[in-house]
Amino acid sequence: MVARIRKENLLAHLRQLVGDRNAITRRRDLRRAADYITQEFRSLGYETSTDTVRLLWRRYPNIIAEPPRSCSDAPLFIVGAHYDTVLGSPGADDNASGVAALLEIARAVGAGLRSSPVRLQFVAFTLEEQGIVGSAHYAHALSRRGIHLHGMVSLEMVGFKSDAPDSQQLPQGLEHLYPSVGNFIGVVGNEKSRALSEGFVAAMKTVAGLPVESLVVPGNGEAIPPTRLSDHSPFWDLGYPALMITDTSWFRNPHYHQATDTIETLDLDFMTHVTEGVARAVEAAVGA
Repeated sequence: MVARIRKENLLAHLRQLVGDRNAITRRRDLRRAADYITQEFRSLGYETSTDTVRLLWRRYPNIIAEPPRSCSDAPLFIVGAHYDTVLGSPGADDNASGVAALLEIARAVGAGLRSSPVRLQFVAFTLEEQGIVGSAHYAHALSRRGIHLHGMVSLEMVGFKSDAPDSQQLPQGLEHLYPSVGNFIGVVGNEKSRALSEGFVAAMKTVAGLPVESLVVPGNGEAIPPTRLSDHSPFWDLGYPALMITDTSWFRNPHYHQATDTIETLDLDFMTHVTEGVARAVEAAVGA
């Protein structure tokens, strides 16, 4: 069983991460966030490494964490979240919430990984807000090396909830298929990821009080462009099974990419339930 997800840990991570950390004008703050993430993984007993990404003349790190002595020949499963922001936004939901959940999931599932037949990586991606550059770089590196990827999950905004009527907007064509109240967490996959999606949804639904909705898009999501706007999409494009776990961003959250995207706007109970659900699903997926 997954160790209990601790709301106070999520809040502590948010307090360390929230603040403008865009890659162009706030590189020092982005670096500070990277250092914090690295140190937290190491404090949990993970081995860390970096995958260096170039943008213009500068270098930025994807941060990779694995349990000690992972078997390099085992199928790989990645849980990821991006840690950069857009210019001028403190990025509490987008995407400090995803990174906080990533770190807490790493803590919760760590003890069970010794017996896992799957090699699990936690990856904090850089440069998502610059065109999904960081995850694309890493996905192509894996593909060139012929890595067998069991699956990938991107945590993309997991902390905003609203119980107000008509608080949930939807892409055109989906308006009558999903709830009009923004109190659920979404699981988005493509056809190649259907089995992975079904497993995640089933595990996440075991968390009492967590409504879960899922969407499986045709192809690689080209018909519904918003479903591609996170770090899972480069993996889709390379034929890997991948999911996005999301509170649906601007379809619900009015603070998306704004200066008002602060901790105070988040629902920490909802975020705790989501994190617990993903932790359970990850354990089921890797057989820990």
